Amino acid sequence: ISVTNIFALKKECEIMLDKIALTLLIIGGLNWGLVGIFSFDLVAWAFGGQGAAISRIVYVLVALSAAWCVSLLFRKNAVTAEQM
Repeated sequence: ISVTNIFALKKECEIMLDKIALTLLIIGGLNWGLVGIFSFDLVAWAFGGQGAAISRIVYVLVALSAAWCVSLLFRKNAVTAEQM
């Protein structure tokens, strides 16, 4: 395995994590929109309440995604649509 292959694999993993994080943030944003407009928590409704283990896992994953996406603001080599 060459150094070039390792860097390419790292970049592919980073792009995949970016897409997963952005997807989770979209879910979280839509959920907060529903809470704000209709007082309806879709995640809690779908998974058995706010205190349910799976709901809490979803909330934590959305928070971790937000923390990951902060790095998008500070990356020097932004990925453009042509590179994807």
